[in-house]
Amino acid sequence: MHRRIALDVTRRHFFSRTAHGIGGAALAGLLGSLNGQSDAWAAETTTSGASGGIGSRDSIGSGSGQTGPGFPNHPPTAKRVIYLYMSGGPSQFETFDDKPMLRELNGKPIPKSLTAGVKLAFLQYEALKCFGTDVGFKKCGQSGQAISNLLPNLQPLADELCVVRTLQTDQVNHDPAHTFMNTGFSLAGRPSMGSWLSYGLGSESANLPDFVVMRSGPLGQPIPTTAWHNGFLPGKHQGVEFYGSQQPLNYLGSPAGVSQSTQRQTIDSIQAINRLHHARTDDPEITTRINQYELAFQMQTSVPELADFSSESAETQSLYGVAGKPDGSFGSNCLMARRMAERGVRFIQLYHTGWDHHSGVVKGVTDRAKEVDQGCAALIADLKQRGMLEDTLVIWGGEFGRTPMSQGGSGRDHHTKSGSLWMAGGGVRAGSSYGETDDFGFTAAVDPFHVHDFHATVLHMLGINHKKLTYRYKGFNFRLTNVHGHVIQEVLA
Repeated sequence: MHRRIALDVTRRHFFSRTAHGIGGAALAGLLGSLNGQSDAWAAETTTSGASGGIGSRDSIGSGSGQTGPGFPNHPPTAKRVIYLYMSGGPSQFETFDDKPMLRELNGKPIPKSLTAGVKLAFLQYEALKCFGTDVGFKKCGQSGQAISNLLPNLQPLADELCVVRTLQTDQVNHDPAHTFMNTGFSLAGRPSMGSWLSYGLGSESANLPDFVVMRSGPLGQPIPTTAWHNGFLPGKHQGVEFYGSQQPLNYLGSPAGVSQSTQRQTIDSIQAINRLHHARTDDPEITTRINQYELAFQMQTSVPELADFSSESAETQSLYGVAGKPDGSFGSNCLMARRMAERGVRFIQLYHTGWDHHSGVVKGVTDRAKEVDQGCAALIADLKQRGMLEDTLVIWGGEFGRTPMSQGGSGRDHHTKSGSLWMAGGGVRAGSSYGETDDFGFTAAVDPFHVHDFHATVLHMLGINHKKLTYRYKGFNFRLTNVHGHVIQEVLA
């Protein structure tokens, strides 16, 4: 007993005298604070860095001692995901779903047979009138994809895209819709898709997180951090937010007078004490701290190199519309995403805000499209010419669609019955469309594509059977798709 007390006191004194003066420890604390769990960066050790898979590295459920089937379950077509998330709900009628009927009947009542009993966010008790857009669409590529003239850089890449026009969700307001789109559940607390992939497939990088989030765009509708939370999964699988400009994370440099070798020795000493403590207590959060310190130390070298664009050719920088340093723009974040993908980051999610257009939807989409069109096209073209598009899944979309009815004469309300997204690379059927909406674009006439189907299909492309990726928590086997979801074979190559 006396020896145990002495060891605990020694450990506390060691931390109090060393932790505040070491850059790596400060960075580790920052990474933990991103999810409100200073000791929850990694709850399990990895026995084989790149191999991953629950069968080799994870326990199903906290402390259950049982291992699940290894992943992937079948040969994957994608190794990683870059998710271009247009936050606010981009209007499909100004981007990817051309509806001549709306223009023909502009200002006239929409059929009540379509709207009866449908929950709307703001138009529930207003006259529902058709709103036809005048932005113009073009049939593009050999596939004849209809793409808005607001996206001139994407139009030539139509034959790389699979455009889904019947996306459906269960949530009509932003926060629950973000949560649902990212976690498959409307209430906060469940793991996000990136966290599930990190948990199931493990890491391909020894010096960067599995799951990285970046933001760009104007201030407006906030994005809840629950959208990239690890939920009840071990803390290692939490998404880590990088800044878009300056240095991506704080505390990357060591304090003056602290050399790399001194820092390495200090961290090794901290790790040794942590391992002694873990041997006595078997507390998984101590393993969390061990992995957190090591990753933080590695990131002090890897992250500054990641954010240095000077090694990119002038042609590549021009393609994305950037210079030698990250500038916080969407194009800059897209280049950063490609560089992360090259370095083994499993799931990269780029949020671009400002798509919530209850008024002035044409101007609003015009402005946002100018901000993202070049970056989206550059990312696809760059990945393809590097031979990376074939095993990188690129996704573009938001949390829901917009109504074909006008709000205030120039805007569109939130809509759960139809929306558009596109996917490219990673085993997607290029140059294809999935689903058709009715003549008014109100709901799916053919082939609805529910959020649960989206999750099941993405997991499938990464080699995962969505029914087998489970985690036991409080007596239940939870999964990303809950008890729903079907793999949509028609979108697969």
